[in-house]
Amino acid sequence: MPKVLIADKMSEQAAEVFRAQGIEADVITGLKPAELLERIPGYDGIAVRSASKVTAEIIAASSLKVIGRAGIGVDNIDVAAATQRGIVVMNTPGGNSVTTAEHTLALLMSLARQIPAADRSTQAGKWEKSRFMGVELTGKVLGIIGCGNIGAIVATRALGLRMRVVAYDPFLSPDRAQDLGVDKVELDDLLARADFITLHVPLTDQTRGILNAETLAKTKPGVRIINCARGGLVDEADLKAAIESGHVAGAALDVFTEEPARENPLFGMDNIVATPHLGAATTEAQEKVAFEIAGQMADYLLSGAVRNALNMPSLSAEDSARLGPYMKLAHQLGSFAGQLTRSGLKGICIEYEGQVAGLNCRPLTQTALAGVLAPILDSVNMVNAPVLARERNIDVTEMKHERDCDYQTLIRLTVTTERGPRSVAGTLFGGTMARIVDIKGIAVEAELGPYMLYISNADQPGLIGDLGRTLGDAGVNIATFHLGRTEPGADAIALLEIDGEVPAEVLARVRALAHIKQAVLLKF
Repeated sequence: MPKVLIADKMSEQAAEVFRAQGIEADVITGLKPAELLERIPGYDGIAVRSASKVTAEIIAASSLKVIGRAGIGVDNIDVAAATQRGIVVMNTPGGNSVTTAEHTLALLMSLARQIPAADRSTQAGKWEKSRFMGVELTGKVLGIIGCGNIGAIVATRALGLRMRVVAYDPFLSPDRAQDLGVDKVELDDLLARADFITLHVPLTDQTRGILNAETLAKTKPGVRIINCARGGLVDEADLKAAIESGHVAGAALDVFTEEPARENPLFGMDNIVATPHLGAATTEAQEKVAFEIAGQMADYLLSGAVRNALNMPSLSAEDSARLGPYMKLAHQLGSFAGQLTRSGLKGICIEYEGQVAGLNCRPLTQTALAGVLAPILDSVNMVNAPVLARERNIDVTEMKHERDCDYQTLIRLTVTTERGPRSVAGTLFGGTMARIVDIKGIAVEAELGPYMLYISNADQPGLIGDLGRTLGDAGVNIATFHLGRTEPGADAIALLEIDGEVPAEVLARVRALAHIKQAVLLKF
């Protein structure tokens, strides 16, 4: 039975979803890093929000298969370390979208009309009506930095308020911008035009401090800044200076560089509206993300379905079932090629023809890649295989062909080593039975068993008899025997399924037989 740790406070629905599907779920929140490090071994999954830090040290001490973040940001998870260990990292990108967008609009209005300061003044018994002069939103330009899920919702709501919207997002297509009703612009153009600027991007090396002294100087005088995305996107010291100079009229912030934000250079300023990271803090959102992350993690642990993963392609339960035979074939082809590789790998190309070309092939490619790398690397799987390949400068290519082939479906895997390229191809008989049909351009038809003996030889009389006699004398039973050759008297191969291991001394005798060029024991 899979076992999951819920390490942060979230809706009770999460534990209920796990337990309803037969997954043991422990709810233990508030663990300090040392306590989490001590407790994590033995769990297959961990579900967190933003409080618990899933560090490389914790990941290394675990046997985790999946890490689930009930929310969007994964700043508290070492995704690179998880990927290196072959652990799937999931989040719930849509669960908080509406709630965070609505909080953005709430801060936008609060900032425009100075509502928090006016509330404090009024409740203190003052009646400072003339002090709190606001600005209208109608007709103003809202600049959105990052127009993904949340940014797009903010855009539609702002358009409903009769604002004009410009958006900077390198990944926003012109068609999508047109559908949303926004103008897609470059960052400098947005800075020059916007009356209000709101940020909705992740915190990366490219976005860290995207609003700083240099960029703030390019903004329209009197601009107002809203950040409900991530602390660190705005340089807080530079923002303070811009407000003190009067260039920036004010800012509304839900996120800060250091959280919990007990102290901050912006605190105490009249023109600042601050909330304690409330973007996702609604009952509806918390129930939704807890329900979603538990369902996603359970699906992965029980069926291999992958949704909203940050480090591997999505794979629905239906896809997982449909792709099952293809994934077995892809892994066998990769493993076959990997076990025969004796020199440095330079490139791997996976080609898909026929019916398989119309499927979701990314999981197949990663499975094949894991098969190739497994004989030479420890702890490789379809999650970390692409990363391990990149680290070793192995070029990986995926190709789909519309052309007709001799089979309804065909997968061909070619490895390029220092000695040149070598390929192996396979198909599915009856839609489920994996078969090898081509090795180095030589036609064969073989089912792979747990133990296979691969022979490369010159096509000469007597070899089969010598090989059978050598194995028979050693008590090695041959289950199946498959042969192929390029032409009479030229290169040939033999692929034998045997009932168990071949002792090293027996394999040495096989290699010593006349006309044999290579003999390798393969395990599947």
